[in-house]
Amino acid sequence: MQEFRLYKSPWKALKLLVGCAAFVAIGCLMLSRPDAPQGVAWMSIVFFGLGLLVSLFQLLDRRPQIIVNDVGVFDRMMHHEFINWEIIQDVYLAEVNKQTFICLVVDEAFEPSRRKGKFKQGMASLNKGMGFQELNISLGFVSIDAFRFAEFILAMCGAAPPERDELVRKAIANL
Repeated sequence: MQEFRLYKSPWKALKLLVGCAAFVAIGCLMLSRPDAPQGVAWMSIVFFGLGLLVSLFQLLDRRPQIIVNDVGVFDRMMHHEFINWEIIQDVYLAEVNKQTFICLVVDEAFEPSRRKGKFKQGMASLNKGMGFQELNISLGFVSIDAFRFAEFILAMCGAAPPERDELVRKAIANL
């Protein structure tokens, strides 16, 4: 069984780290000036200091973000098990603030919120109201062409099981 793994881009995490460090430094400079608003300085330090921690985690986390094989697709941020190709009905791209998502349309019987409580079901309906699905693959920290990846997922959904291994091999060769 062939598979390929997509990892978080260290460059995107580094950009976040540098941006947060700059705002923490600005907050520290504001603290040294007596005429500057101290509350704003502390809020900047705390908020962007948390961003520093998040960016360090993103930078040092070397686990695969997305795994694709002939069985299905696995996104560590979205769902804690493989999503089989057979249950995916359609795929489309959505973008929010330059963050690209691949939305996976599945039958209602396979939606994860069906097994969850009322709160999770309410959040899922809110997600759908914003134009997303319950199963969305976030490409924010992964460096990959979103359109080509969405086309690949759609091709995998329409392919018969013996053809999927060949599609994965071709995708590995083109990475």
